[in-house]
Amino acid sequence: MVDPTRGVLYPERLPTFHRMAPTGAGAELVEWFWIPEWRLSADEVSRQYIVGYPAVNLVVEHDGVTVSGATTRASFRDLRGEGWAVGALLRPAAVGALLEDPAALVDGVRSFPAPELYDAVAEAMRSGGGHRERATEVFGAWLTERVGALDDAAHQANALAVELMGGHGATSPEEAATRMAVSVRTLQRMAHRYVGVAPAAMIRRRRLQEAAQRVRDDPGVDLAGLAAELGYADHAHLTRDFRAVLGFAPRDYRSDAGG
Repeated sequence: MVDPTRGVLYPERLPTFHRMAPTGAGAELVEWFWIPEWRLSADEVSRQYIVGYPAVNLVVEHDGVTVSGATTRASFRDLRGEGWAVGALLRPAAVGALLEDPAALVDGVRSFPAPELYDAVAEAMRSGGGHRERATEVFGAWLTERVGALDDAAHQANALAVELMGGHGATSPEEAATRMAVSVRTLQRMAHRYVGVAPAAMIRRRRLQEAAQRVRDDPGVDLAGLAAELGYADHAHLTRDFRAVLGFAPRDYRSDAGG
């Protein structure tokens, strides 16, 4: 099931926003599609804060196509005027086919030459009722054709993401390597080639995303107990992780998100 707000720090501040599951062969290439649409007054600005997944996004917007790398910190984007975007949170198998070195794109974004993808998605987004479904359908079809058949290495890379970022993900790179029957060094090489960040960083991001969501959804949650449940050494460790990535403490986020 697609989580509609995981990684979004203040979902109540979002414009119209949808996360949609891929279908068919696209399910091997895309974790989910995300589509914001907005129409703001001339003097209105909507700032969106994200603690992103350690993954690559391919994004079609009204003015072109971009690819953005995995992130190591929270980020924000200011929305103005009127617009839309159709983004694909790529699974590692797609990343390996589209990028030579995803590590070089960490915390970065660049233009991606795919005019045929832009034309197809833009046409779908202008097509009236059901436009989001049509946009993700043509996006998925383009990716499937561009990537082609997946080899064993691509399937194993997808399994790596499940072990590190899934709902029952490993608590350490060593545990993930054992589950996948590979060495820790092999796990590290796979993460570098198909994601761009280290396995330990992926695990830390998963824990932080879950911590932020739990704090937002249950303002009364005991932070020391939450830290222990998610595998942090102690409450102070959770607070340090919050501050390092988000720039504020869990208690501050609890007050802000609940306000």
